[in-house]
Amino acid sequence: MTFTKMSCEEFVDILASKEPAPGGGGASALVGAVGTALGNMVGSLTVGKKKYAAVQEDILALKAKADALQKEFIDLVAKDAEAFVPVSKAYGMPTETEEQKAEKARVMEAALDIACSVPMTIMEKCCEAIQLHKEFAAKGSALAISDVGCGVVCCKAALMGASLNVFINTKSMANREKAEALNKKAEDMLATYTAMADEIYADVRARFN
Repeated sequence: MTFTKMSCEEFVDILASKEPAPGGGGASALVGAVGTALGNMVGSLTVGKKKYAAVQEDILALKAKADALQKEFIDLVAKDAEAFVPVSKAYGMPTETEEQKAEKARVMEAALDIACSVPMTIMEKCCEAIQLHKEFAAKGSALAISDVGCGVVCCKAALMGASLNVFINTKSMANREKAEALNKKAEDMLATYTAMADEIYADVRARFN
């Protein structure tokens, strides 16, 4: 059974175990899917309402984007687990000779590159999801606005969680130029989109005052 086909209870149980996967990256992807779905739900509750007829086409377009993002996030849960396998294998390679050490270093560098790619993609998808929440907050049903706030908080958490899985891998990279470029990309996303998520949450919270 794949991780994405497990029940919530089964997934949480294996996440809490000593199994190497799923880990923080997969958990972040799942939280991103949940957050995106909450925004999508607001769209679902807006469609068909006379009060929001003027923005219905916009909401339908947002929902289509959210549908696609949800699927991508779920796929990334499994991809993150798969990406960790090469790193795990590289750690177990022998280092008794200079040739073995060199080969391990080569394999490890390639494995770290793969291991960085998935959480980086998760981060990019979280940024897209946060942007969608901004539009759901502006155009969605006021009766479900709390779910926009909850959804964007989830997406922010997923963004931050995925970033740690980038940073832990870039720290071990021998190619420091590439590592720093990846770090910069991740830091830029964090700076822009955690601030955006906070603004959306604050806007939602202010509506209840």
